[in-house]
Amino acid sequence: MKNNSPGKVNVDLQNERNKCTFNVTELTNFIDGSAEKTLERHNREEKVLSQGIHIEEVPSEYLSHKEKYELAVKKACLLFKLIRYMQEEENTGMDNYREVLGGFLGSAILQDGSPLTLHYVMFIPTLMGQGTVEQQAYWIGRSWSCSIIGTYAQTELGHGTFIRGLETTATYDPKTKEFILNSPTLTSYKWWPGGLAHTANFCIVVAQLYTKGQCHGIHPFVVQLRDEETHMPLPGIKIGEIGAKLGMNGTNNGFLGFENVRIPREHMLMKNSKVLEDGTYVNSPSSKLTYSTMMFVRVVLVNDMCNYMAKAVTIATRYSAVRRQSQPKPNEPEPQILDYLTQQHKLFIGIATVHAFRLSASWIWEMYNNVTAELESGDLERLPELHALSCCLKAVTTADAAQCVEKCRLSCGGHGYMLSSNLPLTYGLVTAASTYEGENTVLLLQTARYLVKAWQQAIGGNQLTPTVSYIAKVAAGRRSPPWDNTVEGIIDGFYRVACGKIALCVNNIEKRQKTGMSYEDAWNMTSVQLASASEAHCRAIIIATYYNEMEKRKADLSPALRQVLLQLVDLYIVYWALENVGDLLRYTSISERDIEQLQHWYEDLLSKIRPNAVGLVDAFDIRDEILHSALGAYDGRVYERLMAEALKSPLNAEPVNRTFHTHLKPFMQGKL
Repeated sequence: MKNNSPGKVNVDLQNERNKCTFNVTELTNFIDGSAEKTLERHNREEKVLSQGIHIEEVPSEYLSHKEKYELAVKKACLLFKLIRYMQEEENTGMDNYREVLGGFLGSAILQDGSPLTLHYVMFIPTLMGQGTVEQQAYWIGRSWSCSIIGTYAQTELGHGTFIRGLETTATYDPKTKEFILNSPTLTSYKWWPGGLAHTANFCIVVAQLYTKGQCHGIHPFVVQLRDEETHMPLPGIKIGEIGAKLGMNGTNNGFLGFENVRIPREHMLMKNSKVLEDGTYVNSPSSKLTYSTMMFVRVVLVNDMCNYMAKAVTIATRYSAVRRQSQPKPNEPEPQILDYLTQQHKLFIGIATVHAFRLSASWIWEMYNNVTAELESGDLERLPELHALSCCLKAVTTADAAQCVEKCRLSCGGHGYMLSSNLPLTYGLVTAASTYEGENTVLLLQTARYLVKAWQQAIGGNQLTPTVSYIAKVAAGRRSPPWDNTVEGIIDGFYRVACGKIALCVNNIEKRQKTGMSYEDAWNMTSVQLASASEAHCRAIIIATYYNEMEKRKADLSPALRQVLLQLVDLYIVYWALENVGDLLRYTSISERDIEQLQHWYEDLLSKIRPNAVGLVDAFDIRDEILHSALGAYDGRVYERLMAEALKSPLNAEPVNRTFHTHLKPFMQGKL
């Protein structure tokens, strides 16, 4: 672990490091994938951060909204210029882009979001996934070199997750071989795309396709928004910024409207669906192929959540080792707040969750690549499974990450409320993910549709895809076996909970239909239970994946590290068992005594992990420049850093503010 902090390390923090029972570097290498990958990351971080792009003369929190955007553009351009140089001249691989777009490195420089993110994360991937070979040849080269800057406009003022309800229209004119784009209502204006307001000059626009008087649903179109030389909006383009937000204020989110904007026929991305010159529509093999970009982003988001949580638990755990509070035993020193079991309860589950999500992210990324390869060969069989899984994983991981960051902020008391802790800013970034790329409740209900179909297939004796195969197994033996109070037993219990909830939902929908209720109304009346069933399904998948993936990898670890990482697996699974006691009581044969044993097991695990808490977060190996936190720096000099950050406030530049003379003094003298 590289110490990037000047000066002496806090004594309490150093003592924590001295009692760590495992090799921190070994865990860092395990997280990165190998010692070589850790070295590559260190070299990349050193090369980028040595340029000083991240250094701010005035902390960005004291800038105006306009100044924040201008600084973000400057930083983003300098950063991606450097990354592109490293990519082309040094052939350092795609890890550079991943680190900047979703990893730790980008957050060190663009702390409140980047106006170029959607260019790389959605514009280019959509061209690659939805464009023909000819379209890719034309657009991707220009995009990759950044001779054009793109974004992705789907969400509208009046419609978000319900994509079929989008109102923007693209009507084909066979006479001119052009599409005419229009925003027929205020609610049809595109709203939210990052970089749209003042950064991008091109955009992939998702619109309702009309040809020969018929609507064929939503399709993607490449639209030029601004002149390539002057950057002025083109005729018929109504564009601007949507305003300040809870977080991501460097992202340059915008609105976009169209008034009879014409684009060439070739600007419709036609890898899947096509419109011929005469206006004839050629349908896609599957409507879900249109959603491939969203699935890609949802898969990537799982890994992004790991990075946000790793930063938050590093900050809060180091602070908890330094902060001393209260005096539970008379005449004894105030203990470190990390010694309180309640503090361990807040933080250690966050550490375990980072590992659980990281392994889940690797697992679903591999699945995504396999399914994508199958799509290329025309095999669509596993596409619905991937769609359902990416929906619920996105929903559960983003919700858990937001809760984790907020717990970390609360665990730091009043100092966690300071922007200089970096916890409020991190929360603003992570909680946004609960909404973008699909609002979480809606996504859970999309997964529920797949689960209901899977249940019906299981009852019909049909073979199920791997991630729902448990339904057939559990449904076949309806009576719960005796409860097994082990990790494997808990995992089985979670699958039984998920299966029981799915079965109950199907039963309630059928009951309501028998009373004369339509299927749609029956679904709505059951939707709270359906969302709960989806979450239960996802919980079972995550805990099983965490356990199975660690079992595969544990043989490569030293005995000391293996012991600690398996303790985290146990902690994660037992924690969620206790969080879902009601469901386990309802759907399994767990007893009150079993629950009592789980509680003792959990408390024992907290005590066992306690000596290694700081070592575990040190292993995330996050440089101080990336943490950007007065509370979480490697040296633990919390109070000196808080004071240093306070003195940076522009209000401290002069001893008397002018408002004393203009307002306070007259007010105090009764002359105002």
